[in-house]
Amino acid sequence: MVASTNISIQTVWQILATVTDPEVPVLTIMDLGIVRDIKIMEDAGIEVIITPTYTGCPAMDMISMNIKLAMVEHGYTHVKITSILSPAWTTDWMSEEGKRKLKEYGIAPPKGNAGTIAEDGIECPQCHSFHTKLLSEFGSTACKALYQCQDCKEPFDYFKCH
Repeated sequence: MVASTNISIQTVWQILATVTDPEVPVLTIMDLGIVRDIKIMEDAGIEVIITPTYTGCPAMDMISMNIKLAMVEHGYTHVKITSILSPAWTTDWMSEEGKRKLKEYGIAPPKGNAGTIAEDGIECPQCHSFHTKLLSEFGSTACKALYQCQDCKEPFDYFKCH
């Protein structure tokens, strides 16, 4: 176990910046904005507080495990993961870098207000056309919708606003 005097919050943030999302591996958990806080515990442990992208997100167990593994790799063996639901996660917490990474990966980044899904006009991440059509409110995961570009004809996921 690392002594509490050796625990640097900044170092913990840097380690967390290497943990990727299992569903969209180009994004880190920092890009997603799900890490809400880090606390140094009295027993020289670390508590990482996270908020799921939505209640019941199946990736959260894997993310928790990956956080613990990353911390152990750096010598931090006493790590507690606390999941909080309030305030609810929002795509507003995503970094601009994360949104850019999504687009480069072929997933249209969130745009607009939470709870709304545009029937068309989402920019195609392949050809950048706005001549797109909603095919399904659910894409490859529940947090994405499926669109098709009417110009290049490619289907693509859109990361829905929350």
